Amino acid sequence: MKGVIFIPVFICSSLLTGCFGYPRLLNYPFDPGGQSLNSLASELDPEISGRYIVFTTDRRGSQDVYMFDTVSRNLVDLPGLNSFDTIATHPSVSENGRYIAFAGSRQGRSAIFLYDRETRQVRNLTTNLQAEVRNPAISADGNRIAFESSNNGQWDILVYNRSGEPLNIPQDPR
Repeated sequence: MKGVIFIPVFICSSLLTGCFGYPRLLNYPFDPGGQSLNSLASELDPEISGRYIVFTTDRRGSQDVYMFDTVSRNLVDLPGLNSFDTIATHPSVSENGRYIAFAGSRQGRSAIFLYDRETRQVRNLTTNLQAEVRNPAISADGNRIAFESSNNGQWDILVYNRSGEPLNIPQDPR
C-alpha cells in the first residue's frame, strides 16, 4: 500500500520541481554596502559561465566590471582591471573564470579588452582596428573572442584569438 501512494507523490513532486530541482532559483543576498551580487547601484549586462557571473556596475562612481563567485557567494577581487578613465560594458567570462573580455570606451574610442586574472593584466585587443566595436563574447576555454565591429560600414562579427590576432573564419561564397 505504501508503494502505491509513494509513486504518484514522487511523480507529482518531480513534475512540480521540474527535473529534480533544475532549473532552480538562486537567492543571493542584497547588500546595501555593495559587497554582494546586488547593491543599491545599477547592475548591468550580467553573463554567467561556470561558477562565475560577470557584470558592470557603477558602485564606485564609474562603470566597472565585477565578478561574483556563485560557489563562495562573494565578489572576486580583480586587481588592475578597472580604471576611472574607462567605461566598461558587456563583460564576458571564460568558464574557469581566468579571462574576462569586455568592451570599453576611453576618450570616446571603443575597444575590446581582455583581462587575465592570473597575470592581472588588461590588454586592448583592437588597437589596430579603426572601427567601433561592441558586445564581446569569450569562448569557454578563453582562446577566442567574438565581437561586433563597424569596420565595413555595417555591424559585422569578428573573431580574434587571445593574443589580439584576427582569426580567419572560412565563409561560403554568397
